[in-house]
Amino acid sequence: MKRLRIALSEGSVILDLEARDIESILRKTLDATVERGLLPADQRQAFEAALIERERQISTAIGNSVAIPHAYLDTLEEPLIVFVRLARPVNLGAPDGIPTRFLFVLLGPTGAAIEHLDTLAGIARLMSDDEFRYDARWARSHENLIDALERYLARTAPAVLEEPTEAPVGLAHTGRLFGGLRDDVRRRLAYYISDFRDGLNPKSLSSTLFLFFACLAPAVTFGGIMGAQTEGQIGVVEMLVASAACGIAYALLSGQPLIILGGVGPLLVFTAILYRLCNDMEIAFLPGYAWVGFWTSVLLVIMAATDASCLMRHFTRFTDEIFSALMALIFIYEAIKALVSIFHKSFADESVSHDAAFLSLILAIGTFYIAISLSQIRRSRYLLPWMRAFLADFGPMIALAAMTLVSWLYHGEVMMETLQAPDTIRTTTERAWMIDPFAAPMWVRVAAIGPAILAAVLVFLTQNITARLINSPDHKLQKGPGYHLDLAVVGGLIGVCSLFGLPWLVAATVRSLAHVRGLATLEEVITPDGATSERVTHVEETRVTGLAIHLLIAVSLLLLPALKVVPMSVLYGIFLFMGVVSLAGNQFFERITLWVMDPDLYPRTHYIRQSPVHVIHKFTFIQLACLGVLCAVTLSSYELLRLSFPLFIAMLIPARFFVGRLFSAEQLESLDAEETPRDETTHWSA
Repeated sequence: MKRLRIALSEGSVILDLEARDIESILRKTLDATVERGLLPADQRQAFEAALIERERQISTAIGNSVAIPHAYLDTLEEPLIVFVRLARPVNLGAPDGIPTRFLFVLLGPTGAAIEHLDTLAGIARLMSDDEFRYDARWARSHENLIDALERYLARTAPAVLEEPTEAPVGLAHTGRLFGGLRDDVRRRLAYYISDFRDGLNPKSLSSTLFLFFACLAPAVTFGGIMGAQTEGQIGVVEMLVASAACGIAYALLSGQPLIILGGVGPLLVFTAILYRLCNDMEIAFLPGYAWVGFWTSVLLVIMAATDASCLMRHFTRFTDEIFSALMALIFIYEAIKALVSIFHKSFADESVSHDAAFLSLILAIGTFYIAISLSQIRRSRYLLPWMRAFLADFGPMIALAAMTLVSWLYHGEVMMETLQAPDTIRTTTERAWMIDPFAAPMWVRVAAIGPAILAAVLVFLTQNITARLINSPDHKLQKGPGYHLDLAVVGGLIGVCSLFGLPWLVAATVRSLAHVRGLATLEEVITPDGATSERVTHVEETRVTGLAIHLLIAVSLLLLPALKVVPMSVLYGIFLFMGVVSLAGNQFFERITLWVMDPDLYPRTHYIRQSPVHVIHKFTFIQLACLGVLCAVTLSSYELLRLSFPLFIAMLIPARFFVGRLFSAEQLESLDAEETPRDETTHWSA
């Protein structure tokens, strides 16, 4: 690695070389090396012949988008390393099937071959690092490459021996009041400026535009449902105002800005039940709601101050996958339910035509199909790389715009249900924005702590499980989590929202995962059996997108009539897309597909190699049973059962402990691994 650092510092670097085959790559590399005085001109032809002859024997592409051509002749006195980045990747027959973009050309005397073996091993380790490959892809000079190499060496340096701990970063109990909160602030404050600087790129723009509609649609939908459940006390405008204000505050103050706050089904159910309880007891709803919110806020801040989020280290991939699947299925269920409802109305209500029902179905499926197809075009052989990247990043927005245009072409012939936004910015019932909490009797102010405990548990679990999913090692995040800080911010926002009669918001799982995917750089992986998949190599960790998304929602309050042109069926298609994409990376659902797959064609994943098939099926069945219970509770018609949803989520912890008794430690290590092992995505190592 020392010789590689010296080569980079001497400028032995060629960036964005235009070439289409190995011969032209080597020829142009040697030409540039001679021009820079790194290689004597009289030795050029001999090294070109030696390099090409070596490539004809066997390709030097080793995988991970890197090749290491090498040649040794006694005519050269000193070893030479030349780093080459191609303008476009070239298929050089790498064992993993991934086209080659980076080359390290090794030249030297015969005696340097042994020394270069050490260099080759170091290069193999270096190029297996996702972050370095990302940095090398966007480097503009040899100084950028040196900086990337230094960061790699810092990341992989042997850790200083400390007191052993099993707690992940951010989840170690400090034993001090506000200890975890202070650590979160200290950790994230170091990156605060870069959180904005790193967001100034096209990926942020595409993610912002897509998630603006992806967040706006649920806000309007949940706001409409909440308005119906509370007889207009809290409706669409209140939900939009809360989404904009809380989203902006969270983007600026949170520890993990990739999380998107939003309304979620369980909190909607809780609010509806609280409203009916206030009606039955003849209590003014909004003052009572405010006191429940105040107590919930206090409890959440106490939890943040006492490092309560450290309890999340008892959650594992087992629980994360179940919760993630539940949230994704809710999105898919709501989209399908809405489309079925349109067809039901077309048969039961003469005012809704069959044409409108079928056009709604076409628009929803069309939106889903276009979005999912464009998201996969990154792996296509057609168009130029930047075109494929643009279409993949902006796919959901293109789908939404295209299907909205299709609906507009039929607007005079078919009456479509469009996004139901109000005309002006005012509360749904035209009440004052600020609530008078002292309008509630004294006993209500004290008794509100009862339902607040349930609400606090629900928010605590939803917020922290979503944060665990976002901070998963598979996402390759570098700036660290902020569990305690995030919980404190959410708790404070709930208190403020309660004072103004606004809905409570919490981390929205599907929208947050979509946010991470929108900011991720994905790499195609080809497994030994020929199957292809994508994995995250880098995520732009930024506050810009979260801030921009919610600023757009705030602006949309001034343009409410313009939003009415967007058909609801198109938004249902976006719902479907987000749900399906969230399921795509869930290992739990991958294991479910094994039940209907030919055993001879099972993919060669790490858990299949390390655990018997019947053990994998038993583990998956237990997860499916837990998911079935949660779905039954969520969709139950019994209000008390639905109100106890947070308790069922908490029961996943003892369920995981019980599962630990049914499997060996080795089996659990493969099935419940915190991170997908490296040998899952590559067949070479150094």
